[in-house]
Amino acid sequence: MHRIFGGGAQILQNGASEERGENARLQAFIGAIAIGDMVKSTLGPKGMDKILQPMPGQDGGRGQATVTNDGATILKAVWIDNPAAKILVDISKTQDQECGDGTTSVVVLAAELLRNAQILVEQRMHPQV
Repeated sequence: MHRIFGGGAQILQNGASEERGENARLQAFIGAIAIGDMVKSTLGPKGMDKILQPMPGQDGGRGQATVTNDGATILKAVWIDNPAAKILVDISKTQDQECGDGTTSVVVLAAELLRNAQILVEQRMHPQV
């Protein structure tokens, strides 16, 4: 009887947490901006390379390290659990499928738009202004 009035069944896994309101919004902004910052340094003629190492347990621990400055390759190799960051990875994949180029640029552009949106949200700016 108490389940009817007490909130229902548990739907989250043990150890999982649920974010609401401002915390959820902040986590979404932080995750997406972090993805943009991660690949931003690979842009341009002086773009830096990234070393991608397989995580322990993947490929039996025998995977080779990869050196690349390709944003699409970096984003495919990174494990992401933030929903907003996953959207940026999907943007990159779509750009790669449609045009074959500009994957890093669209991620950096979207991340910068989100960075500016975060500032406006923190100022309590109404979306229609």
